[in-house]
Amino acid sequence: MPRILVTGGAGYVGSHTVIELINYKFEVVAVDNMVNAIMGGKGKPESLARVEKLTGGVVDFEQVDILNENELEQVFANKGPFDCVIHFAALKAVGESCKLPLRYYRNNVIGSINLLEAMSRHNCKNIVFSSSATVYGPPQYLPIDEKHPIGSCTNPYGKTKFMIEEIMHDMCLADPEWKAIMLRYFNPVGSHPSGEIGEDPCGIPNNLMPYISQVAVGKRPCLQVYGNDYETKDGTGVRDYIHVMDLAEGHVAAVRKSLDKDFQGWTAYNLGTGQGNSVLEVVSAYEKASEKNVPYEFMPRRGGDIASSFADCSRAEKELNWKAKKSIHDMCADAWRWQSNNPNGFQIP
Repeated sequence: MPRILVTGGAGYVGSHTVIELINYKFEVVAVDNMVNAIMGGKGKPESLARVEKLTGGVVDFEQVDILNENELEQVFANKGPFDCVIHFAALKAVGESCKLPLRYYRNNVIGSINLLEAMSRHNCKNIVFSSSATVYGPPQYLPIDEKHPIGSCTNPYGKTKFMIEEIMHDMCLADPEWKAIMLRYFNPVGSHPSGEIGEDPCGIPNNLMPYISQVAVGKRPCLQVYGNDYETKDGTGVRDYIHVMDLAEGHVAAVRKSLDKDFQGWTAYNLGTGQGNSVLEVVSAYEKASEKNVPYEFMPRRGGDIASSFADCSRAEKELNWKAKKSIHDMCADAWRWQSNNPNGFQIP
């Protein structure tokens, strides 16, 4: 039974991916520094305690910061050997990265180097990296495929993802035993259909769906929509939203690909639905799914925002045998189920 190390395993995409790994009978060891997670009972993050409840499986958890080389070394020495690593651990707020760039470069880039060095010492040379469509920068054409130029990133967060991709590419060129899969995903939303786990942002949400959810549940008075004069169907920005459970299945497909003896080297895959929805379309879908009114007001455009971005995911469909299945209605319905059942997220009363 393959043994998988998941960094950032208590986070939003990480915890949903752990569910799918367990469902596919992988052994899972999760590490997280808990900077964006809440500790539950039995010394485990509340998100992973709920994962165990949902799956009936066991998640071996260690509170570890990947910036701490000694802690990371102990995980590999005491919990390995690992067949593959899924690397989620990162700071990810775009706006914050512009204000605190050194924090992002230190955490995301140096942390990733620490992880890769620990993997090398313990002869684990398979990695699936949680990258992002931000590596493409402003789209030169749509839909965006993996041949689209990368590196013209508009913020430090995106630049860290690009740098890490380049580091892993160079590593594979230097040592052909390495296998590295970059998963460039677009806009993860929704939650597990049980409503037991979901996105639990700290403070004011940075992304559209959790902000809409907090307005719908009464935590915030109004959604601010930045820009209504883009060249789109209704003037608001268009993005490719993907259900987090589809995304989790994409990570499992990538792990299985990396474990294939015939797979070699470095490869990137887009994970999205292949179509875009505008802000107002998402608001409308959420209102229908939740039967709640979501008031909004238009604000000036934000610097760096673009009109439209959506993916060509045909490579993932062809090579990973993966395709997003869930609709925007599914995304909104599951997001509302999570938010309405957990108005304060994972915070234990």
